[in-house]
Amino acid sequence: MDADRPHCLVIGVGAGTGLACVRRFVEGGYKVSMIARHAERLRGFAAETEHSTAYPADIAKLDSYRKVLQQVVAERGLPSMVVYNAALATFAPYAELDTDLFERNFRVNTTGLLVTAQELAPQMVAAGGGALVVTGNTGAMRGIPRFVGFSPTKASQRILAESLARELAPQGLHVAYVVIDAMIDMPMVRKRMTDKPDDLFAKPDDLAGEIFHTAHQPASTRSFLVEIRPQGEPW
Repeated sequence: MDADRPHCLVIGVGAGTGLACVRRFVEGGYKVSMIARHAERLRGFAAETEHSTAYPADIAKLDSYRKVLQQVVAERGLPSMVVYNAALATFAPYAELDTDLFERNFRVNTTGLLVTAQELAPQMVAAGGGALVVTGNTGAMRGIPRFVGFSPTKASQRILAESLARELAPQGLHVAYVVIDAMIDMPMVRKRMTDKPDDLFAKPDDLAGEIFHTAHQPASTRSFLVEIRPQGEPW
């Protein structure tokens, strides 16, 4: 029964890394609450995945997102594990970038993480700890052309996560930032990258396995910045 399982919250559940994390935590004995914008798709994931519950929310609408986090706790209990996988991006030359989209991406990628921490971290600390794992990518480490609408938001997310980690680690809450330096092996990505060899793609299930492992690191050997990439990825 779900009542006997610890609780994991995965924020940002699509068909790739997010859903793979849901399945990995369910496999690891958790009940999982899922947050994403697309309500119908999210409910479809819940129907296909035991021990999971859908909570549709648009993180860009911060007040309503905060209420959904409160609803999750009220209905499913406080999570001991949180995976923040939500991300929005706009790819365009800097001169053509819509500033409203730029600010929206910051709201989801960075401010949404702050709201998540504000709502959940104090309760998690009071309950004895747990883990908050944030997924990032190469954009969090460097800027390149056409990524102006994405990389700054992920870099600020990484710095926010580090600030949270330094403040919360002494209180028993493990915060980690996982940089995924890869193209993720999903049908939509494969369709665009038909000329790329298999060893350049990261498998969602493998990514989820590393995220699960990072969330469960013992207190004596915890990472903050974790970089993962396929063997064929140059770096």
